[in-house]
Amino acid sequence: MSWHTYMLFIGASLVLCLVPGPDMLFLLGRTIAQGRAAGLCAALGINLGAYLHLLAAVTGLSALVLASATAFTVVKFAGAAYLVYLGWGALRAKGGFTLPEGRGKSALHHIFWQGFLSDALNPKVALFYTALLPQFMSAHDPHAVAHLFELGVVGNTVGISTSVVYVFLASRMTHALRRNKTISAWLTKAMGALFIGLGAKLATEKL
Repeated sequence: MSWHTYMLFIGASLVLCLVPGPDMLFLLGRTIAQGRAAGLCAALGINLGAYLHLLAAVTGLSALVLASATAFTVVKFAGAAYLVYLGWGALRAKGGFTLPEGRGKSALHHIFWQGFLSDALNPKVALFYTALLPQFMSAHDPHAVAHLFELGVVGNTVGISTSVVYVFLASRMTHALRRNKTISAWLTKAMGALFIGLGAKLATEKL
């Protein structure tokens, strides 16, 4: 695979990462309402979900899901329901986000897996891997599977790097807001509304 192909793919991946989507809004929502640690855990969870989609694409599982209207609908509504569930929980929360003493690591661990599930249950991410990656592959490549996985790793590296930058910028810009308990509570409610909106949007999307 040529260096030119790699650079084109990195550029395409970066552009896609800069376009606001459910994953970006999820980690920004966590960061703005709950701080840098929560945002980083969400970003890492989302990245792990991306590797699950990459593995599914390499093994052909993603293609099967996307080819089946029933399977696509099931995954789509499962993802939408999960986002709504997260949003409803945030709306019901009293006050802003806190990490009780002795439970901080547990709470961040929970956020990590929320990020993972929000990405893993998004069929649009599967579409990214099955539609975009092959565009940078040669039809006569004798090592197509290995190169497909390699491109996926490069794309995921671009994704996590971009996510970390977003988290640090958002955390720095909203640090003062989170120190105010009243504003922190409203940020949590806004995050909940955002998640519900993302769930509704995912539920109405078509392949």
